[in-house]
Amino acid sequence: MIDSLILAFATIFISIITLYKWVVIISAILSWVQPDPYNPIVQMLSRLTEPAYALIRRYIPTVFGGMDMAPLILLFILQFFEIFFQSLFSKIL
Repeated sequence: MIDSLILAFATIFISIITLYKWVVIISAILSWVQPDPYNPIVQMLSRLTEPAYALIRRYIPTVFGGMDMAPLILLFILQFFEIFFQSLFSKIL
C-alpha cells in the first residue's frame, strides 16, 4: 500500500520535471524568434523560466559569444535530477 503511494508521488514528481524541461525548451526556441512580449503565453513562459535562469546566472556566467546558455545549463540540471530520481525510486520500489 505504501509502495503504491510512493510510486504515485514519484511518477508525478518525475512528470513535473519532464513537463518543465519542455517549458524550458519552448521558451528557449521562442527567444530566438523574438515573439510579442505582450502575448499571454510568452509572458507565462517567461514567468515560469526566468526565476530558474536568474538563479543559474547568479552562480555561473552563462553568456558565451553573445548567447545565453542558462536554458541549456538548466536542461542539464533537470535531466540529471530526472535520471537521479528515476534510479532512486526504482531501487526503493
